[in-house]
Amino acid sequence: MPHSKQHDNLTRFVTKMESAGLPQLVIEDFRRFYNKILAGETGMIPESEIQPVAREALFHADELESFKSAGKKMLPKTVMIKLNGGLGTSMGLKKAKSLIKVKNGLTFLEIIVNQARLQGVQLTLMNSFNTHADTLAMLKRMRPSSLPYQFLQHRFPKILKQDLSPASCLSNPEMEWNPPGHGDVFTALVTSGTLETLLAKGITHAFISNVDNLGATIDHALLGYFAEQQFPFMMEVAERTASDQKGGALGQAPEWSTGPEGNRAVPNG
Repeated sequence: MPHSKQHDNLTRFVTKMESAGLPQLVIEDFRRFYNKILAGETGMIPESEIQPVAREALFHADELESFKSAGKKMLPKTVMIKLNGGLGTSMGLKKAKSLIKVKNGLTFLEIIVNQARLQGVQLTLMNSFNTHADTLAMLKRMRPSSLPYQFLQHRFPKILKQDLSPASCLSNPEMEWNPPGHGDVFTALVTSGTLETLLAKGITHAFISNVDNLGATIDHALLGYFAEQQFPFMMEVAERTASDQKGGALGQAPEWSTGPEGNRAVPNG
């Protein structure tokens, strides 16, 4: 594709996003990703470029029981952020996935609200333009004692594969957009003002998981360990099974090394 054509397409994308009122930080994110596409990047990491992470290189959750009391003390300073942007199309639903009834007539959303209440943590939902209205309506019917904070995931314009130009759908302009993925949670926290609100309330730690993962609740020992070690980020992992067809696998880049304690993998620098 000629350079001028690439530049023209990017200009059209930027203009479209500005007209939609998207924050400059989001536009710059899109610009960066679009330039990566033009450079031939796919976002995929071949197995030849990573190494498997040995089981003994990771802490086992059972080794962290001594951190439970520290974790309990951190609960008032912790927020549970649920990624609530997906539709339940694979489950036969055309609304927010969190509205699917999963147990005893309760939906994902109802169970999550109860989990946050019982654990004594602030619940926050990242909705998408596909799920926001459904979620608001459901919460209005539920009338929980404490409403979760909510903020919107951004949206990126769709890109036509054949020439990398903006997609157009005059009959339904909403089809020209798509959510940018769960990684947008960090940008959206900032641009929505939610991060500032949480910090003002004394929140210092965030637990993030998908809205349909009911097993992902705050473990006191893990929270205590995370807080005591002052990590910027920690990910809980489990062995994959035959049913794990989606999502990535845990890997270690060659420039990574074992941490100071000799039993966890952390990136250099």
